[in-house]
Amino acid sequence: MFNSPIRPPRPTLTGPIFLYALADVFGLSCVAIGGSWFAGGKGAIFTGFPTSTAEAVACTLGGAAVMFWAMGKILREIAKQTPAMQARYDAYIAAHHPDKVRPKAPESSEN
Repeated sequence: MFNSPIRPPRPTLTGPIFLYALADVFGLSCVAIGGSWFAGGKGAIFTGFPTSTAEAVACTLGGAAVMFWAMGKILREIAKQTPAMQARYDAYIAAHHPDKVRPKAPESSEN
């Protein structure tokens, strides 16, 4: 199902990507908790937190920082899969769309 031959290849979920995704969800939760205070004037998700503007701002900004950090790490991990993804994509195109196969780049010879 995950490696369906009729769909273009997708990145592989690895352990680090999964852990960074969990950190991203934590950051999103922090943004939601802090933002709920701005929307309702009190903690809408947790009744006792945040209790002040400073806590709400710190929670929101901290959550946004964690989200951006995790997003950068996820993109970096996916970029490591580029050579394998390109090879799988070329094989997919050759099998399903032979008219759109890219010509191979000529290898340069150093003399």
